[in-house]
Amino acid sequence: MTVRAPAQLTFPAADVILGGPVVAQLDAQGQFTATLPATDAPGMDPAGWSYTVTEALSGIPAGRTYQLLLPAKQPRVDLADVAPTDPAKPNYVPVEGPRGEKGDRGQSAYEVALANGYSGTPADWLTSLIGPRGAAGPQGERGPAGPTGPPGVVQAVNGRSAASVTLTATDVGALAASARGAANGVAALDAGGKVPTTQLPPPSAAAGPAGVWLPDDFGYKAWAYDLAASSRTPGDPPSEAGRLYLVGVPLRSAAGISKIAVHVMGYDKPNSTVSAAYLGIYDKNLARVAATANVTSSLPETHNIGGQTAVLPLSATVSLAPGSYYVAILIKGTGTAAVPLLAATNWAATATTSGARVADATGVYRWLQTSSTTLTSLPASLALGDMTEASTCYWAAIG
Repeated sequence: MTVRAPAQLTFPAADVILGGPVVAQLDAQGQFTATLPATDAPGMDPAGWSYTVTEALSGIPAGRTYQLLLPAKQPRVDLADVAPTDPAKPNYVPVEGPRGEKGDRGQSAYEVALANGYSGTPADWLTSLIGPRGAAGPQGERGPAGPTGPPGVVQAVNGRSAASVTLTATDVGALAASARGAANGVAALDAGGKVPTTQLPPPSAAAGPAGVWLPDDFGYKAWAYDLAASSRTPGDPPSEAGRLYLVGVPLRSAAGISKIAVHVMGYDKPNSTVSAAYLGIYDKNLARVAATANVTSSLPETHNIGGQTAVLPLSATVSLAPGSYYVAILIKGTGTAAVPLLAATNWAATATTSGARVADATGVYRWLQTSSTTLTSLPASLALGDMTEASTCYWAAIG
């Protein structure tokens, strides 16, 4: 219920100014009390006006509005006695007339319920007046179709008709599924939620300590170790009958590989007893992925101090993903005096950096060798159980 007087009432004799409406809320019994100035109060400015009463009851969309005079000689007024009751004449200014004595206040519906045995609170009583939900009514008729197609159907997206809308990764500014784990794409996280080592960028020479040589500096993609910094022995002959030697090589980024390099420290080629020489590449599961032809004639004769690097081409270029691989060396000969001595590091001796026979995070060892000494070519696959201990890690590079 809102009761409005003129925007501002002034009582000069009392130095009082009043303004704004009076808003009253019905209590649980449907009643309210408000104290208002009389509409004929002496000395009031303006004079000759009436209150505007507006009702706002729950469930009634538009409440009534009517005018009300409150004379000073009637200090207490029950709004129910003076509010208009004729729905055909909702707005009028009531004419002041004689009034009878005020009767006793009647009981509210809640009080009647209490008198008849109800024991709940006023809020419970109001809730009890709400009946059960009725059954759903029949479905309304479908509205008319829009100007370009049936209702509820998207007609176009970015200028394309509904029949031809097919959103791609490019349409929504996303990377395609093929970019997962690819260059310039996104990382394919492992089971632990981390970026795999094979997808990390290769180390930059500029970021490393001064004086450190990397494979790229010599035209290679990867090597077993820095030859100059790690090789402590002058050379070792990898030619124990037909034994195959494996050298672990970590490849930091995907690359096309067309060659294998070893370093020959010494080789008396004219008196050589070498009958076959093959090099190849195996993956971490010991499956062969690349190999050279028989390179016996390509091994350089070397007698000078420091030796010479032998760069040996693969039979075909192979594309390798980042990861750890083995370079396989098979040089079949007899004795040690007339076979190539390859640069190597002896992990069992002092001043070595190669370490013992320990696998990396992908399961690839720094070095391995076969138990068999009768091999004449590179097998298509090997088994870890066929390997044996040794103390020499040969140098090898791929590029």
